Amino acid sequence: MESQVVRIESRDWSVPGTDAWRAALEGGKVLFFPNLAFEVQPDERALLRPDIRDPGARNISLNVDGSLKGAVGDAATQAQLTAMITRFRAQALGLIEALLPHYTSALRLAPTSYRPMQVESRQQSWRADDRRLHVDAFPSRPNYGERILRVFANVNPDGAPRVWRVGEPFEAMARKFLPRAKPYSAWQAKVLQALRVTKSFRSEYDHLMLQLHDGMKGDLEYQRTSPQETVPFPAGSVWGCFSDQATHAVMSGQYMLEQTLHLPASHAYDREASPLAILTRLTGRPLHGVPTA
Repeated sequence: MESQVVRIESRDWSVPGTDAWRAALEGGKVLFFPNLAFEVQPDERALLRPDIRDPGARNISLNVDGSLKGAVGDAATQAQLTAMITRFRAQALGLIEALLPHYTSALRLAPTSYRPMQVESRQQSWRADDRRLHVDAFPSRPNYGERILRVFANVNPDGAPRVWRVGEPFEAMARKFLPRAKPYSAWQAKVLQALRVTKSFRSEYDHLMLQLHDGMKGDLEYQRTSPQETVPFPAGSVWGCFSDQATHAVMSGQYMLEQTLHLPASHAYDREASPLAILTRLTGRPLHGVPTA
């Protein structure tokens, strides 16, 4: 299998993008910047500890309005965390704007997260276990084909890498699992919405993405034997991908910052490369419940 990771040696958060990098990203590959460190300030190093997270929260997050959730500590600690995560948000946005200027007007900002917990210690169900290869899809939040763009930074103070497995291209994976998908039911989607299991009507696209997500995670033979590569992202590095398209698993690591951005599929450089376009092509028809661009 051709590597699904593109290494970019730049140290500049404002590095101009190239057509090749954009095509790789929109084709489901991971852009890896081994020399692009997010610098934690000396007075922020005390924030790199797991017990700064509220035990009731999965991660610490900075909401779009600037409010902080999921952290413990006094007002000074909360202010420090807010400042550090806000600085990362600004740098991540600057990176995306330089690499992908066509996206800028259409991007929708999501919360920024700080993840101080060790991946290996998580106890989760198989569906929630991100140590299994998957593409991102969310049971309660239909997105109708909107893309999920993420920027990550490993800020581990002990130099430990964040280790991923990166799998085969989306279309190759979808050809394996799409025939196994349960049929879509619009009336069931309406029931889920009425019961508030979903925040809005689940489209056929969202149904199929969940079927792919669960199909991959539930197939242990696929987890072991499918085409994949192990990628250690070192401390002091940055990487990004469309996590709804890059097949990936997070195997180990601790202390990471992450920025999520949403992009309409219609605003991509190559509209035919998105999961929505691929699933539409593989099914041979428009998918039910997906608004037209």
